[in-house]
Amino acid sequence: MKRFLSGKLFIILLLMVLAACSNGNEAGSDSAGENTESASGSEKITLWVPFSGPDGPKMQEIVDEFNSSQDEFTVDYQVVPQSEYYTTVDLTLNDNRNVPDLMVMHGDQILTYVENDLLKNLDDITGDTVNLEDYNENALEGAMVDGELYGIPLDIHPLMFYWNKDLFEAAGLDPDVPPTNREEFVEFAQKLTDGSGQYGYVVPTLWPQQFIMPTIVYQNGGQLIEDGQVLYDSEEVVEALEFQRSLISEYNVSPSDVQQDGEVTLFLQGKNAMHMNGPWMLQQWEDAGLNFGVAPVPMLGTEQEAVFGNSHNFVVPEVVGEEKHEAIKQFLSFTAENGMAWAESGQAPAAKAVYESDEFQEMKQQPEVAKQFDYTQFSPQVRNWGQLSDPLMEAVNEVLLGQKEPREALEEATNRAQQRLN
Repeated sequence: MKRFLSGKLFIILLLMVLAACSNGNEAGSDSAGENTESASGSEKITLWVPFSGPDGPKMQEIVDEFNSSQDEFTVDYQVVPQSEYYTTVDLTLNDNRNVPDLMVMHGDQILTYVENDLLKNLDDITGDTVNLEDYNENALEGAMVDGELYGIPLDIHPLMFYWNKDLFEAAGLDPDVPPTNREEFVEFAQKLTDGSGQYGYVVPTLWPQQFIMPTIVYQNGGQLIEDGQVLYDSEEVVEALEFQRSLISEYNVSPSDVQQDGEVTLFLQGKNAMHMNGPWMLQQWEDAGLNFGVAPVPMLGTEQEAVFGNSHNFVVPEVVGEEKHEAIKQFLSFTAENGMAWAESGQAPAAKAVYESDEFQEMKQQPEVAKQFDYTQFSPQVRNWGQLSDPLMEAVNEVLLGQKEPREALEEATNRAQQRLN
């Protein structure tokens, strides 16, 4: 009870701080669209982001550059902690007070907010200022609902493949050549497992299975939810989970009882030779001084090239008035042309001006991320994907810990998720 109250108190205090930072600008019926000016007399818009990690200052750089590039508009940059972000967004949008003019939202959240009539359709406000041809087409499709645009993509962040170059060399493998398919992956993992605490590939039993499991399913040509039916017990999903389990029980390249982040710890310690995670891990690897490589995820499935990913998108709350549209468009256009700072955070911006530039191509990780843009697949177009995917992730955990057989666990997960979907 104490933990619940302290969390709720934090959110209330956070909202009070954000309200103060917004100079009293509220989006209620009496104040929605109020023309708020900054101290310099320019039109001010408020931007909320969940970038409370090392990526936050990089977005701040873009905002500062925009503010200093002209004197007509000012962006008020406000970071809401990632752990409290959507709770804070929900409270604000439902209360209809102190609503930001612009927000960053993950792609898998957009549909839920659209169906609750909380986001503005951007087709009518992008105009000539925000040119959609300047963005990766797959990223744009991920920000659409029923063919209508509700987000301007900032990036795509798919699953990535990392490996320890020193361990590769010690095992007689070329440190600059990662595996590209399942056969090579298993072969490499066996060579990199030495029987004394060093493993070729430590299988996570929890996060980031939310990215790994769907990746293999999509590579198998499968789907997770389609036409209102949960497909967690389909052959493509069962095979993907059986393969992951075989790395533990058959090939013996992974320990069997990995706890949360155990695979990350072993990778940092030089005891896990290959690892899959998101591009957000770059800073941690570099800070640890690892001699690592990064590449697109190998073809671990059986049918097609695919990888699971999510995205960050700029969205506009439904209540934001037209008088804010020009400032929003100018900032979005500026970010598309001047987003290199976001690439420096380890992410790959979805704007072509950035990811097709020579400067971007010279980076270590970011070009590898962009190589997967066109075949990245996102979460199913359903409300509350997080809640619907929980039964699947619980089944994955139980199977990888040896507590249940794959088909049994996935059939149970399918029934539970179908009840939630209905």
